[in-house]
Amino acid sequence: MEIVLQADQKAFLWLNGWVGQFPWLDGVMRLLVSDYLIPVVLALILLGLWFGFPATVERWRAHYGVMSGLMGIGLSNQAVELFNQFIFRPRPFVDLEVALLFYKPTDSSFPANPAALAFAIAVSVWLWSRTAGAVCLLLGVLYSVSRVYAGVSYPLDVLGGAVIGTVTALLASLVLRKWDPLPTFVLRVAKAFYLA
Repeated sequence: MEIVLQADQKAFLWLNGWVGQFPWLDGVMRLLVSDYLIPVVLALILLGLWFGFPATVERWRAHYGVMSGLMGIGLSNQAVELFNQFIFRPRPFVDLEVALLFYKPTDSSFPANPAALAFAIAVSVWLWSRTAGAVCLLLGVLYSVSRVYAGVSYPLDVLGGAVIGTVTALLASLVLRKWDPLPTFVLRVAKAFYLA
């Protein structure tokens, strides 16, 4: 385990060591790591998927992708909260000399909640809509890499978050498929109120 943590630390220091080398890259990473840009873009993608298709099979798939994503968000939040009850890993800036491009979060570094949420959405959407899902996966990867680059998470933290997000997305998709009458009922009620 010690070897894995050392490799994780070395990978973190290598990526964080790029801070200051290219000011334009630092600016891009500051934008990507923010609490607003990628989460808002992912939310807008979900909104677009919900309302953006005519009444076809594509719309049905998009609706299921959105419902799966929302369920994945809830499940991944619970999973991260559960992990945090038993594991607390200090942030990199606590133990190391880092170039910090972000504020100092005080919660556990492992697992990375932003990565868990981004991948819960991305994988959920990808299971139902490949094109939109690929865009969401790219955003999830960029969000995760920016967290390491900015000095607030180790690579294993975002990897752990990505695994949690992926597993919860798969679980949410499975639940929707198994409980098919319930999601169909929810969609019918939403359509009755012009919400779908």
